Amino acid sequence: MKTDMNKNGLLLFAVLGGMFLAMLDQTIVGTALPRITAELGGARLYTWVVTAYLLTSTVTVPLYGRLSDAYGRKPLLLVGVTIFLAGSALSGVAQDMGQLIAFRGLQGLGAGALLPLSLALVVDLFPPERSGRVQGALGGVMALSYIAGPFLGGLFTDHASWRWAFYVNVPIGLVLIAIIWFRLPHRPGDAGGARPDYLGIAVFTAAISALLVGLTEKGVDGNSWTSVPVVGPIAAAAVLIALFVLVERRAAQPIVPLHLFANRTYTLVNVASFATASCMYAGVVFLPRYFQEAQGESATSSGLRIYPLMLAMVVGSAVTGALISRSGRYKPWLVIAPFFLIAGTVLCVNVAVDSPALALAGWMALIGLGMGPMLSGLTVAIQRAVPPRFIGTASANLTFFRQIGGSVALAVGGTAYGSVVAREAPLSGLPAAHAAASATVIPWLGVVGAVVALVALALMPDRRIDPAEAVRGTEEAAFAQAG
Repeated sequence: MKTDMNKNGLLLFAVLGGMFLAMLDQTIVGTALPRITAELGGARLYTWVVTAYLLTSTVTVPLYGRLSDAYGRKPLLLVGVTIFLAGSALSGVAQDMGQLIAFRGLQGLGAGALLPLSLALVVDLFPPERSGRVQGALGGVMALSYIAGPFLGGLFTDHASWRWAFYVNVPIGLVLIAIIWFRLPHRPGDAGGARPDYLGIAVFTAAISALLVGLTEKGVDGNSWTSVPVVGPIAAAAVLIALFVLVERRAAQPIVPLHLFANRTYTLVNVASFATASCMYAGVVFLPRYFQEAQGESATSSGLRIYPLMLAMVVGSAVTGALISRSGRYKPWLVIAPFFLIAGTVLCVNVAVDSPALALAGWMALIGLGMGPMLSGLTVAIQRAVPPRFIGTASANLTFFRQIGGSVALAVGGTAYGSVVAREAPLSGLPAAHAAASATVIPWLGVVGAVVALVALALMPDRRIDPAEAVRGTEEAAFAQAG
């Protein structure tokens, strides 16, 4: 018994570590980018250091999830971590911006495996009565990584070298590979000899790449929503997504099984994941910018200033996981969370250059308490809504919709932020203009996202988690019951 506990403890460490690395690298580079461009040049390629990683990691998330359902988690996870480490090491030795962007893209190709497979492994390794608590821990790690990224990026940049933002992944990743190789059992998937959906993979990759390129170009060189570099890729993405749906309907082993969307819980949870990404990015992207631009904080200090948000996310995630495990229900705790998000983001209309630290901490804590349940509770809900053979796919799609929602939020929020700064700077100066922009963007993104999520969660069936489901073998009945 003790050996099994130690083994599961090591595997949980690997799951948490893999998730931490994947989420950390979405944000750690942001605070280091000014120093990177100063050293490597290529300021016009500034945003592509982030976009290259976001693009490849977002595109590959559903692919890894579905392939792991078909061929097993272990080989896909080992491939993902190895590619991620190679990309990290190469990014650290990059000599120009072109190399760095290419290596960040490689890093993202591996990162797409880490988050969805970590979420799926919780169901594989832990019994249903414990999964709520474990998902709470995963949500806490997710929250920690979102906030630790900007802080660590600033810390390395200010006191060592920006290259350590990439090198730090290597020793952690090597430990993860050793644990996965020696401790994680290989459980074959359900491919049944079917050929992978190569056409679906190709069309999906092209569609999501075009969408992310269009959203990224929105933030470059003052492009408007009607500019060719913006509207062209987004229009192409719409056509390709329609084509992708036609391809998936005919595929023997679809990369995104469309029939899952007939399940009401599955669809509504993905809607909530997409919507609440607006609330998350409102906090973790625009608040550090406010602290730096409006209050003159350093990169390292701005990371520390948003700790109330991070700590509240960790608490909210852990408490929700415990409540789900104790009550066997997830809907009541999820429906409460958007009210915290609305309260915290609405209060941010009061953000000013001289806003008191205590008030800001309180507003951030409310946002964090609302976001925490979304990181753990939504995962439990979507994994209980599908048959066991689709756990990897469901976990991956939850992550996918969150990342796409975040990309849309950044494009829309960045446009609004820039407009307010341009309007207010000549009248009241740059610090006040940045404060006014934060007071506009954070409430709008937060409230709209929270209201959409609230409606979706309110419409979701209220289902109890039955521990006996794992052994009854009636997965199709459970699937129909969930919807």
